[in-house]
Amino acid sequence: MRRRAVIFDDNDLIRRNLWYFFDHRGYEVFTFPEPGVCSLHAVRECPCPGDASCADLIISDVNMLGTNGIDYMEKLLRKGCKLRNLAFISGYFTPRDIERAAKLGCVLFSKPFEMQAIADWVEIVEQSIPTGRILYNWSDASRLGDPSNLPG
Repeated sequence: MRRRAVIFDDNDLIRRNLWYFFDHRGYEVFTFPEPGVCSLHAVRECPCPGDASCADLIISDVNMLGTNGIDYMEKLLRKGCKLRNLAFISGYFTPRDIERAAKLGCVLFSKPFEMQAIADWVEIVEQSIPTGRILYNWSDASRLGDPSNLPG
């Protein structure tokens, strides 16, 4: 089964670069300019049955237009989401951001970030993904995101 990455960032260049990075590693990639356009935003509880998860990893900007990525990830966890590997990126992390991210067990990348730092983290993530892991089968990619958000 292909690995899956979900990216939230309001910067089109960052979303595009991360999409290409993961696509070239063989991932199924979904990108969103902000969490409100992701169908996970609208669900009352996690749609993933049992031990399934929606993605192998999620990378989210902290400060998006009208949205805080840490707030959003905490909201997903309250809905029962089983986030496996989570990273935040930001041009500026407040001490509170760092504290909250640490409680979630997240990795932090400061903008501008080096792609090698992302690659190093992804290598660790890939080694930790159980061989029998189950990803939720999204039969319709539009349920996770608008395909127009992906580079064509």
